Amino acid sequence: MKKYIKMILCSLAVVTILNSCTKDFDRINTPPTSVTVIDPVLIFSRVLRDGTFAEGGELPNNKFGSWAQHWAGGQVVPVSRYLESSEDAIWEAHFALIKDLKQITFELRGKESDPSGRSKLAIAKIYEISIWQRMTDMFGDIPYSQVTKTADAVQVTPVFDTQESIYTSLIADLNTAIAQLTDSDESYGSADFFYAGNIPKWRKFATSLKLRLGLRIRYANPALARTTVESAMGQTALLFTANADNAAVPTFNNAQPVNANPMLRQFLTGSSDLRYLAAALVNKLKEYNDPRLPLLAQPTVNSVKAGAPAYAGLGVALTDAQLGQVIRDNYSTASLSTWFSASFAPIPAYALTYSEVSFFKAEAALLGWGATPADAEAFFKAGVAAAFQLAPYSINTVPAAYSASVLNFTGLSDEQKMERIMSQKWIHLFGRNFEAFAEWRRTGYPVLIPGGNPGSTGGRIPRRAIYSTREAQLNNANYLIAVSRLSNGDSFLSKVWWDKH
Repeated sequence: MKKYIKMILCSLAVVTILNSCTKDFDRINTPPTSVTVIDPVLIFSRVLRDGTFAEGGELPNNKFGSWAQHWAGGQVVPVSRYLESSEDAIWEAHFALIKDLKQITFELRGKESDPSGRSKLAIAKIYEISIWQRMTDMFGDIPYSQVTKTADAVQVTPVFDTQESIYTSLIADLNTAIAQLTDSDESYGSADFFYAGNIPKWRKFATSLKLRLGLRIRYANPALARTTVESAMGQTALLFTANADNAAVPTFNNAQPVNANPMLRQFLTGSSDLRYLAAALVNKLKEYNDPRLPLLAQPTVNSVKAGAPAYAGLGVALTDAQLGQVIRDNYSTASLSTWFSASFAPIPAYALTYSEVSFFKAEAALLGWGATPADAEAFFKAGVAAAFQLAPYSINTVPAAYSASVLNFTGLSDEQKMERIMSQKWIHLFGRNFEAFAEWRRTGYPVLIPGGNPGSTGGRIPRRAIYSTREAQLNNANYLIAVSRLSNGDSFLSKVWWDKH
């Protein structure tokens, strides 16, 4: 307080004795309440929450869940009906996350080799890589190498890097960040929603992320994919080994939707039109006689009234005529006693799980990348068991009949095994719209039938998101170069580099 009083008195004295305080000019001209240093810990905490919650939110994210046929959508989500629009909100939100992560780097500059900053910088870079992957997976080529890194070096017209070059850079940067992690360093402590500052856990996250990066480019660059996957698979103990390793943000079922699980926020704040489950998801769970169905979906209102509770999914991308005939009480929403319940135990928002890692390992084993094909079934079953154990299902033992019929690889071709793996991963990714959409595009599984509305795609399921209109306006020259590299221009039907199905 004495410091601030002195500053104020000195400032007043400038009016009559100008020269008396010139030596303190910089200090005097810095308002005592202004923020000149931002705590990296606070930045990181917010970025983890916002970045993780982004996948399962309401508009505009639900349309990607509709394209992956978890959600049905309807009139209030016209783009789920394949009607083109740009993704200004998602674009801006994710580049804001990147900006915040760059700010951490700026605040910790000079501490790259110091225990007080070294691992903090590595962890921020690892999470930044996951955000970059999400962005390039959604749009394809994006501004990357020339994106503003510090407040004093603003770049307003960055080039759009190719997705291939971005992936190459992300994999290299991830290896560097992993090597930089040092267990005895300072970390983010309780502000780290994923691991409470546990650096070995972040090493597991990074190695598991490497596995995801490698398999994402499996069909586009098999050589780099294999090298990356085998590097991760060769460090089995550094991959997720149990649900305790999951990267997740805790949530709270209270009156503040901002703190709630994204699914619950959708119920608290969104339109009822956004809550209906897609027929593909409900039918797959019914086909499998999956015990998760009654914990994921709500019986239809009319079936309950009739005394015979049943589940039915709504068709996706319905035409106007079809929508006009919809009786909503004949279709299932996500469960009102689990996902959409403020009284159910809070369901964490996941960023990466042991179940996903197990499915990636099963896929790698089928290819003979770091494991043998004979290992694939065990990895697959471990992934399903882990998925069953998570809230809101909390099923600790997979029923024997389910394991014998749905999870048995006997007599299946590698392609049929791949379809089983991806179908289970697709179910597991319910509520994580971006990742479910990416994995469906990458593999083509499960096989999804487009809805009847032709929209802007001639009735085909979209393959990517459309760039922000702000980018088209303010960075037009570089935007046009990127668009020229797309097979169908800046449209839903152009495929990103790794999308070969």
